[in-house]
Amino acid sequence: MAKASNPTNLSREFAIAHSKLDAVGVLDSTLAIDTRLFIDPLLLASSSHPEMRDAATTYRIHFEKVIALLKASKRIDDPAWKAAKKLLIFPEVSGTCLGYGAGSIHGSGFGPKLSNRILLLASEIIDIGIEAPELFPAMALFEPDIGPDRISDMTTNIIFSDIAKFNERVIKKLGLSPENFKFGSQSYSFVVNPYETKKSPIVLIPTDILRDLPVAQDWEGIADASAENDQLRNEVNTHLGEIWSKKSKRDKAKLKKQALSSKDAFQTLLSAIRASPHVSYPIGSDPEGLIIWASAALEAAEKNPLKLEQPKAPTAEELKSLVREIVKQFCYLIENCGLNKDLYKENKKPRHENTAQRIFFTVAYSYCKSNDIDISPEIDTGTGKIDFKFSHGFNKRVLVEIKLSTNSSVVSGFNTQLEFYKKSQETEAATYLVIDVGGMGKKDENLIKAKNAAASRGDPVSELEFVDGTLKPSPSKRKS
Repeated sequence: MAKASNPTNLSREFAIAHSKLDAVGVLDSTLAIDTRLFIDPLLLASSSHPEMRDAATTYRIHFEKVIALLKASKRIDDPAWKAAKKLLIFPEVSGTCLGYGAGSIHGSGFGPKLSNRILLLASEIIDIGIEAPELFPAMALFEPDIGPDRISDMTTNIIFSDIAKFNERVIKKLGLSPENFKFGSQSYSFVVNPYETKKSPIVLIPTDILRDLPVAQDWEGIADASAENDQLRNEVNTHLGEIWSKKSKRDKAKLKKQALSSKDAFQTLLSAIRASPHVSYPIGSDPEGLIIWASAALEAAEKNPLKLEQPKAPTAEELKSLVREIVKQFCYLIENCGLNKDLYKENKKPRHENTAQRIFFTVAYSYCKSNDIDISPEIDTGTGKIDFKFSHGFNKRVLVEIKLSTNSSVVSGFNTQLEFYKKSQETEAATYLVIDVGGMGKKDENLIKAKNAAASRGDPVSELEFVDGTLKPSPSKRKS
C-alpha cells in the first residue's frame, strides 16, 4: 500500500529560497512523496550542467557495450549473453524523489526476468541491423512493463557517478552538509533525507533533464515531429503505416510487429524520436501542477491559521468534528484565499484531479502539524485511487474523498467507490468533497438525491460537501 503523510519539500526543509534552487538548476522535490517527473536520457547531451553532458557519454558507452556483447553472443546464456544481461540489471534507486509513488521515493528497478526479455528484444532489433543506443528507451513504446519510471531508473543507474558529481558541486553551492553513502563498491556524498526511517540520501536532480513523459513515450511530440518534416512523414507513412492512430498507440503488440518488420521501419521510428522536441518540463510555469501544490498549499495554510482542539481521547464524533473543520477551512482557502488558481493550467483548463487531492492533503497536514494534534492525513493509493484517511488509535477513522466536477464518475464514486473504501477501512465516517471547476451539470443534484435516498433507506450516510473552485474575474473586470 503506497501511503504518505508528509508533503514537505527540499526548499522548506532546508530553508533554501526557490530562487537559489532555480539558480543552480535543482528540482525542489517533495522529500517523502515522488514528484511525477522522469529523467529523459535524450536530454542529457543538451543539459547546461557539465556533469550531465558527461553522463550522455556514460549512457552511450554503456549501451554500446551491451550491443557489442549481444552481437558477439552465439546463443542465450553463453558468456557474452550473461555479460550483457549483467549490464541490464538495474536495482531500485532511492532518493531521487521521482516517479509515480504517492507514498514512496523508491524506484522501479529491472529484475532478471525483465532484463532477459529486454535482451531477447534487443537481440532481435540488432539482428535486423539496428545498433543505436536509443533502441533501449524506444522499447518503452511497445513493451508494457517499461514505463517512464523504469526508463528513468535505468538511466539513473547508468549515470549515477555523474549525478553524484553534480550533487557534490551543488551541495557546496547550497551550503548543505552531506554524508557518505555506499552504492555498490563506491562511496558518494549526499544530503540525508530526514523523512526516511532508514538512513537514506536525497539525490538532487537537475531540472533540465526532467520531463513529465520521456521523449520515447511522448506520442504527441513524436507525431508532431513527423508531421512537420515532409521526408520523415513520408518515411513514417511508408514503413509504419497508421502507427500514430489512437488505436495503434494502445496496441503495443501491433506497433512492435510493425517496428520490427525491417531495418528501415525501426530506423524510421528512431528518426521520429530523435526529431521530436528535446525540451525539459517547464518547472517555472509547472503546467501540470506537479511541483507547485506543496508550496502553495503550505503557504496558504500558514497565512490563514486554524485553531483546532483535540481531546486527549477523542470520540468518533469528535474526530469527525475535527475533520469537518479542516474540510471547511480547505473550502475557505479555495473560495476566498486564491488557492483555486492552483487547480488550473495557464490556459485556464483544470489540472488533473491529483493536484486538487494533493493540495487538500497538504492543507490538512499543515493544520494537524501546527495544532500538534494526533491525527494524520494519509494519501493511500493502494487501490489505484487517491483517498485520505484521518485516524486516531486503531478504531477511529474518518475518510475524505475528493473529486473534481469534471470527473465523469463523480456520482458513481459517491455511490460505490466511497462505500468500498469505507468497508475496507472499517468505518462509516466519510466526507465526499466535490470541487466545482466547471462541467458540473446536474451532478450536484444527482449527488444530493443519492445521499437523500441512502438516508431514506436507513443506510449510513457520508457527508457531502461542495466547494466553488471556479476562476473569478479580477475585481476590475467584475460587473457592478
